[in-house]
Amino acid sequence: MTQNDAGATEAIPPVPVVGYAYPWDVVGDPTFAARARDLGVSRVALAAAYHTTRAATPLHPEHRIVEARSAALYRPVRAEAWDGARLVPPPASWVDAEDPYGEAAALLTEAGLEVAAWIVLTHSTLLGEAHPDLAVVNCWDEPYPYALCARHEDVRRYAETLAAEAVRDTPTTAVILEACGQLGFGHGGHHEKTDGAYDAAAQQLLSICCCAGCREDWAARALDAEATVAALRTATGVDPGASIDDKTLATLLDSRHAAADELRHRVIAAVREAAPEVTEIALHAQPDPWATGASPGLTPTTADDVDLVVSFCWPTTEASVETGRRLVEAVAGKALAAAYVTVLPPTTEDAFGGHVRALVDAGIDQIHLYHLGLAGADRQHLLAAATEVPHHRHDED
Repeated sequence: MTQNDAGATEAIPPVPVVGYAYPWDVVGDPTFAARARDLGVSRVALAAAYHTTRAATPLHPEHRIVEARSAALYRPVRAEAWDGARLVPPPASWVDAEDPYGEAAALLTEAGLEVAAWIVLTHSTLLGEAHPDLAVVNCWDEPYPYALCARHEDVRRYAETLAAEAVRDTPTTAVILEACGQLGFGHGGHHEKTDGAYDAAAQQLLSICCCAGCREDWAARALDAEATVAALRTATGVDPGASIDDKTLATLLDSRHAAADELRHRVIAAVREAAPEVTEIALHAQPDPWATGASPGLTPTTADDVDLVVSFCWPTTEASVETGRRLVEAVAGKALAAAYVTVLPPTTEDAFGGHVRALVDAGIDQIHLYHLGLAGADRQHLLAAATEVPHHRHDED
């Protein structure tokens, strides 16, 4: 509670909460929209382009699991939009709808909810396996087929077309971009057997893309590509204690960030042209500039280009709260800061509410909540709890 200028007591409004969902959570469930609205979310982030997944649907009246067999566009795949493109997404044949995102977005809008298009860009195992020359490659010449490298023009065209087609002719008011940059060593799929094998330093080096396009860019930056790859191999192989000099590392990071910046600029421009009514561009990113994955590292200009940056804060730990603090500092005066949290296990009931409050106290402006469709009946009260945390007041800091 605070006092206004007249001395009257007023309630502090809750922090805005964006709830995430898949089209199949909405299509065929006449209760989904009302349930989301009753929870108090301010907007639904609805997957318009997404990667391979096996998703539970514990509250859906018609099914209990959905097998999304590949990354896909949850819109009609129009031949004219993809004419001449080397990378083309498949349709989402596992959803019983011709336009899964469009239909779900319309249902949510009719129920009075705002819709954000949740778009995953460079994460497609199907396309990476079909086009290994466009995938991220580590210093051992091992491709990561799930990770498309933003250095390549074919990947940039794919990403900008994917984003434009996702929002075209839909009631979308915001866009949330995921994997808008480089994925790296960490993947978390296909019965992953890499956990604990390499420390954080080795994983950082194994996440440096050494594909032909990236090596050409290094050379243009006066870096000896062959010597750099050899040094990376030494540091991740025969001599794991070996280090890469700071100048080389800075050049490698600058190269990666330049590719991410170009990708982001192209995607945002495509979205604005396809859907001028979109009023907010949000981006999943981490304050650690070396981060790779669904939330790649912030570049020096990222926050200048978007309205909101969302950082991964799932673990209910002080480290996640510190990530939130670093994000707030990194985007201050440029963009809003949001924390991505989950009510799914291993999150526990006794830790979740306090975690959200700590993030808001750290200066976070929005909570992005995972996941409206995956959470069963026993987790619905935690979803609601996220929408009850009072917003911090900047003018009282």
